[in-house]
Amino acid sequence: MIMAAVSKLNYTVISSGYAAVNGRELKHESAGAAMLAELYREYIGDWPKFFKMDTLSKVGFVASELLLKEIGDKRMEGEEYASSRAVMLFGTTASLCADKNYQETIQDSANYYPSPALFVYTLPNIVTGEIAIRNHYRGETQFLVVDSFDAAQMAFHIGCAMQDNTTGSVLAGWVDSTANDDFSCFMTLIDRDQAQDEEWLSGQLNEIMNNLKQ
Repeated sequence: MIMAAVSKLNYTVISSGYAAVNGRELKHESAGAAMLAELYREYIGDWPKFFKMDTLSKVGFVASELLLKEIGDKRMEGEEYASSRAVMLFGTTASLCADKNYQETIQDSANYYPSPALFVYTLPNIVTGEIAIRNHYRGETQFLVVDSFDAAQMAFHIGCAMQDNTTGSVLAGWVDSTANDDFSCFMTLIDRDQAQDEEWLSGQLNEIMNNLKQ
């Protein structure tokens, strides 16, 4: 059953000095962590918890917000509706950035100040939780740590998430961060029909990833 090819996926891409929605570059004055804060203030602005997040969560959060705003997706209400949306993210670095930041607080025995606020984010799946809480999603959430980007592997796992009778769409993406000013991410929304054509979906994910690398 091939129905997906009638339209391309909507997507957002964010790297340390670049942000775009469906290929349309967003103007910004700063780069790195400062750029994320600038994008938040310009396009989101109503979720103060953003400033407590680690870099991985900030990147995923901003990318998801820009995408959902672009397609006019409303916050989900009602148990049945909210349970139909899954969040599935992939990446290679996991919580490396947060781990480094936490390590700095315990590295020096003479200046030892372990921060519980940082330790909370030393799990990569926290970013999926931040997105789910913001949007009232109650479907499956998971972050898969992989060796490298593999569009076919992503398409397969996204298709597997659609095997139940509840999930109707997956907010999926690639999120990586090695330092507070070094990150890359893309986010897209995939419905059940699109997920059924793994070859088409794999091609779409590869195309989006190529835009991210530019």
